[in-house]
Formats: sequence, C-alpha cells, structure tokens
Amino acid sequence: MTEEHRGRRGTGRPGPRRGPDGARGGPRRGDRRQTSGRPSRGGTSGTPGPRAGSRNPRAQASPARVVALEVLTAVAESDAYANLVLPPLLRERGISGRDAAFATELTYGTLRLQGRYDAIIGLVSDRAARSLDPAVARVLRLGAHQILAMRVPNHAAVSESVALARGSIGAGPGNFVNAILRRISEHALEHWLTQLPSPVTDTGLDVDAAAMVHSHPAWVVRAIRAALGPEAGADQVEAALAANNTAPAVSLCLRPGLAVPGDLPADTATPGRWAPTAQMLASGDPGALAAVRAGTVGVQDEGSQLVTLALADTDLEGTDSTWLDLCAGPGGKSALLGALLAERAPEGVLTANELAPHRAALVADSVRAVRGVLPGLQVRTGDGRDVGTAEPGRYDRVLVDAPCTGLGALRRRPESRWRRTLQDLAALTTLQRELLTSALRAVRPGGVVAYVTCSPHMAETSVVVTDVLRDFPGATLLDAAAALGRVSVTPPGDLTGPMAQLWPHRHGTDAMFLALIRR
Repeated sequence: MTEEHRGRRGTGRPGPRRGPDGARGGPRRGDRRQTSGRPSRGGTSGTPGPRAGSRNPRAQASPARVVALEVLTAVAESDAYANLVLPPLLRERGISGRDAAFATELTYGTLRLQGRYDAIIGLVSDRAARSLDPAVARVLRLGAHQILAMRVPNHAAVSESVALARGSIGAGPGNFVNAILRRISEHALEHWLTQLPSPVTDTGLDVDAAAMVHSHPAWVVRAIRAALGPEAGADQVEAALAANNTAPAVSLCLRPGLAVPGDLPADTATPGRWAPTAQMLASGDPGALAAVRAGTVGVQDEGSQLVTLALADTDLEGTDSTWLDLCAGPGGKSALLGALLAERAPEGVLTANELAPHRAALVADSVRAVRGVLPGLQVRTGDGRDVGTAEPGRYDRVLVDAPCTGLGALRRRPESRWRRTLQDLAALTTLQRELLTSALRAVRPGGVVAYVTCSPHMAETSVVVTDVLRDFPGATLLDAAAALGRVSVTPPGDLTGPMAQLWPHRHGTDAMFLALIRR
C-alpha cells in the first residue's frame, strides 16, 4: 500500500535541498529561471540498487529515480502494475520517508502525464517521442515531470536525468537527454501548454487536442464526454480529465464493529466527505498503521465504500442473512460487507467468490479480522458466471463489482489508460452481462443485486444493465442515487436517476457506477 505524494506548488525558484533527490515537495507552477552551465555528470548522495546492464557505473542517479525508472520499465515491458511493483522495490532498496514520497510522485505523475510530456518532447525534438528508443523516452518523461510538475531545481532535474540515462542506457543517450531537457527547462509548463493545440474551440471540445493536453487516449476522452451526458460542456469534460491526473488522497475504511476513529493515532486522519466509515489519511504510509495491519481498518476509496453501504442499506422483506460478493478481489468490499452483516446477523453467511486464486488470497487477507466476528464468512475460488446456475435463488443480497476497463480509477492506476484499448470493450461487456445475469439468477425473489463498475463508459454501465434487464421482466431498477444519498454523511446533491455515477472531479472519489436491482 502506498500513499501518493502530492505536496504544494511553489515559485519555481531553486531552493535548499531537503533530501538526496533535490526535491522540496510536490508540484509547482509559475516561471522558473533558465539553467546555465554544464550539468553534473554524477548523481547526488547515495547509490542506486543493482542495475543489470548498467552502461556507465560512474554516472549514478539517486536511488529514488532509479526505482522510478525501473517501475516504468516493468509497466511498459512486462505489463506490470505500478502499485504492485513500486512498494516492494522501495522496501528492497531501503528507500523511505521523503525519498519514498518523491519516488512515488515521480512514478505515478510520469505515468499519468506521459502523453502530455510526449507532446512537449516532440515540440523541442526533431523526432516524435513515440519514435525514440523506449528507454530514452522513459528517462525524458521522468525528467520532464520533475521540471514541469515537481519542485525540483532545474539543474538537479536535468543532471540527475542525464546520470540516469548514462547509468542505464549509455553516454550517447545521456547527451541527447541533456539537450532535450535543457530546452524544456527554458520555460514553465504554462508556456508549453500554449504551444499545444487548444482543447476548446469555437465549436466545442477538440477531442484530439484534449487527449494531448490532458494526457488521455482520444477514445477515453470520447467515452468520458459521452458518460457526462449531452448537457456537459467542454469545461466539464476538461475538469473530469484533469481530475484523473491528480494524486488521490488515501482513504481508510473503519470496518463497523471492528474499528473506531480512536484506533487511529491523533492527527493522522480526518473524517471522510461522504462515507460515514471513511477516514482520510493526512500523511504517512497506511501500511504502517497497526489497525491496517490488523485488518480492522482497510485502505478503500470513499466511492467504493459508498456503493457497498448502499447495497447493505437497501430495504428487504424476508430473510437477510445470506450475502454474496460475486467478484470479490481484492477484498475491500467483502470486508466491509462482512462487517456490516456481522452487526446485522452474526450467524449470517457471506460468500466471497473470486475467479483467480492469487486474488482470492488477497481477499482472504483483507477479511481476516472480519472472520472473528462473522464465522460464516467464506472465501472461495470459482467462475462467477456459473454461480447463478449452481445456486439459483440462494442469496438475499449480491454484489457484482464487475471487471471493467478501470477508466474511473485512472488516478490510482494511471497505466490503465495506456494499456486498455477500445477493442477491450467487446470482451469485457460480454463478461459483464454474463456476471450480472448470474447474479440475478443467484439472488432470491425480493432480493437485491448491486451492479458496480469503476468505469464511467456507457457500454460498461447503463447499456449492460438495460440489456440484461430485458431477460428479467420481473426485476425492478431501484433509485441508486437516493440509496447513495441515504448512506452518505453529506448526500451528493447532483446525483439523480435510477443509475448513479460518482466522479473524481465532483466527489473526489473514483468514478463509481451503481445500479440497484430488486429481483
């Protein structure tokens, strides 16, 4: 578990170093002085971890930058996820505190904004970034992020990037990196953005320009524009795109009956904006908190908590003690459901079903504390599409957190925007229909199904629900917006209709879609 370092924007004037990375905190804006003179060949204090294939052992970049480059390389070459690769690398290299926060912001920020940086690199180079050697392009993006979005002195950003290139690629690429980054450092981000096409024209949103400036593939921009609705203007689309490029706050879930705010150290967390179970972590590593290690508190986005609470709060007639989480991994919603069921029916049964064994192991770890208050909690491995046929009408409540493109969680998984394609939708939407169909067969008459995705794409949300409900003429679509309002500390006033959508730019949560269906 990692916290995404955000920090404050500054003046752009190089100031005293506060650590071996030359960083003073988070993003900055405004004009900055042009660097002059030759960049240093060496790195700053500290030595990087082992690097296979190092081309120039004398050129040593800071350990935090070396780790950031290794994560970007793993993401690009091995389809790895940054949130799974970065934390163990930081521990392995002994990087903690301010330097870990620096590495985290550098990694995630570069992944989020690489499309913008590629466009800027193309402005100062005679070659498009996509035509460069991939390793060189990664170093340039890391350098551009330090210059344009972090409070790193220009000379440190350039010289460290040169050292990173020379140490991992070679002297020739290092010279090229030096030339490109020195040109980028001549101007602030605001200048470079004026050199790119404007996302807003007299006729509305220019999708290709918005994709470039806000660092999203064009098909994602179109999907977000469609999901916002025909009344949304270009400014709302831009706000949604910009929100995807901000580091999310770390949200904790106090699992009912297991944790209370007093379990967290004083001044560590503050109440969430929406979910009554949420506490927002002010700083530090959530994994270092005793309550998180014990499993009584989990790291879970407020939107994820809200949709789970809405399912549990929806009125039922008859039995209410047998619940199902059909696609349970990695287990945050299962843990919250289990804690809620334990308060309502301690002898109840919650089945957390997960297809992949390694994800089922994550679920088991997430619910370990809940099992102490709900003995009937079971984690099992199986295909959710088969449950409706194997166990028809067994469950009172069913949660379907369906696999999706993840376009609503791009703040946390920024690489998804570059990994997913429009062609992925066909397979995913077929799977989503099959899972929702299975859930509706598995729930008893009068029971409730919650269909949830962390994607705003209409093909994965309202279209799936509408299509599946044609085969269940007796099912009723409930008012999901009203259900979210009932469980929220501050009811979201902009939610209306039977299918509700939370948005990062409006609610500060992941983009969560919720449909509640009574069988």
